[in-house]
Amino acid sequence: MIKNERARRSSFGQAGSLTPVDRIGVWLSGRRLRREIGDVTGKDVGDFGCGFQAMQARRLLPDVANMTLVDVALNKELLEDPRVRMIEGELPEVLAGVADQSLDVVLCISVLEHLWDPETALSEFKRILRPGGVCFINVPTWLGKRFLEFSAFRLGLSPVEEMDDHKTYYDPKDLWPLLVKVGFQPHAIRCGRHKLGLNCYAACKAEATA
Repeated sequence: MIKNERARRSSFGQAGSLTPVDRIGVWLSGRRLRREIGDVTGKDVGDFGCGFQAMQARRLLPDVANMTLVDVALNKELLEDPRVRMIEGELPEVLAGVADQSLDVVLCISVLEHLWDPETALSEFKRILRPGGVCFINVPTWLGKRFLEFSAFRLGLSPVEEMDDHKTYYDPKDLWPLLVKVGFQPHAIRCGRHKLGLNCYAACKAEATA
């Protein structure tokens, strides 16, 4: 496995408030994930690479049974809710600390593009999901690369350090084969573009093993 010599030391949003561009992106991702994962009432949910403030997870927290939050750094105030479990560390290595088939919903939003080893992360998500569970992935597309870099490098409306940390971008033709390779069945994968084609999403259902 390739190791990142410039490992992250901070998580998204840790340095301060989000830019307007980032806030719009988070809101749009939230709309799509709600549509794809359905009702989370009473479910065990994990948000991997959730960001310092775990903004998406906070919106789901009132309904879930338990929430697992994973990132290199997390706001300790989130632990005030007894249903929250925090794991601080780098993906995908830290995923070994999450039990097999322990979550109903796995979220990985705008994270895979930061990883040197996205395939291992996806394989771990498959392992962690319970039968019938859903894994929701969101990543920027190659078209999104142009928008994000213009926003960051030219306009200063997105964090430069986040763009410089990107390892790759994904269109459905890039993401779908990875999902099949780690064991998700093609008929159980819904994959497409959203956010005007700037992002790609996938919703993958885990099926019972024989």
